[in-house]
Amino acid sequence: MNMNNSNESLATLIRARLERPICLIGLMGTGKTRLGRLLAEAFSLPFFDSDEEIEKAAGMDISEIFERFGESYFRDGETRVLRRLLDGPLCVLATGGGAVMTPETGEAVWKKTISLWIKADLPVMLERTGRTDRRPLLKNGNPEEILRTLMEKRYPVYSKADIMIESHGGPVEVMLNKALRGLHGFLYKEAAP
Repeated sequence: MNMNNSNESLATLIRARLERPICLIGLMGTGKTRLGRLLAEAFSLPFFDSDEEIEKAAGMDISEIFERFGESYFRDGETRVLRRLLDGPLCVLATGGGAVMTPETGEAVWKKTISLWIKADLPVMLERTGRTDRRPLLKNGNPEEILRTLMEKRYPVYSKADIMIESHGGPVEVMLNKALRGLHGFLYKEAAP
């Protein structure tokens, strides 16, 4: 993706101060993976999607992990994978929606990363999650009700994030610009005397 000059300048300034991984959190369907890839490209950093890394480590997809072993088994594996990624080189990381709900994982994200909460309206998440059947938590019930319940449960935890940006159904460039502005504001405010 070609960034405009303003975004390139922001990315350069952010990268100069970036000493911790950037970790994207939020519910499924908010655009964490897509935005994470763009940020990693902007900063010339590796990108990891924790769900993809869990699937590689387990040798099966997440739906199969949930079906065969249950959610707690999945969360244990998620914690191990995230610990490995956060102890590795500087990167951009998109987590699964429930990652920071596990106390050990949440604590690692809050302490070791710059956390970026991607928040989207319910209709946007419903439309995006409806494109695939790879969302195990949405398989057993009404997706809208499930997402509402997850919002009530998880938003208070997500609110601990360093930065929050709104994701709408518009162009991804708009979301990238919001993320860059949020990161710049956070890093330069944090560095001020």
